[in-house]
Amino acid sequence: MGVIAPGTAVPAFALKRADGEPFTQDDVASGVHVLVFYPATFSSVCTSQLQIYEESLAEITADGAQIYGVSVDNTFSQIAFCEQLNVTIPQLADFEPKGVASRAFGAYFEPAGFSNRALVVIKDGVVVWSWEGENPGVLPGVNLVFDGLQAAAAA
Repeated sequence: MGVIAPGTAVPAFALKRADGEPFTQDDVASGVHVLVFYPATFSSVCTSQLQIYEESLAEITADGAQIYGVSVDNTFSQIAFCEQLNVTIPQLADFEPKGVASRAFGAYFEPAGFSNRALVVIKDGVVVWSWEGENPGVLPGVNLVFDGLQAAAAA
């Protein structure tokens, strides 16, 4: 299937914030949002990815964009992950039912039962840029996030 294509309206989805509150398509209906799908908290590549993005967070959000990490982990694991790494990027759990939102965005890696490494940039409820790793071990540099934000600025 592959990750959701630019020009596609955001599908209906429901994720859970760290405080247990829902995060849905309504939360990305206006503004620019970056969804960072990653396989699992505490894995080596995921740790590096979130730390790299955290180092560039001020630049990523300078023009009002919001960035979120998305994994099939539960909220407790995501909270511990962020606390241990000093990551402030909000995390969204695609835990139960497992992977439903990741599947809706075409970012689910069925053979392993978790999200593939993918980036989706949304502007006003429409996907304007997306990227998917060849496999979950590929580390997407922060330059890809900036590519997506440039696409959002041009849209």
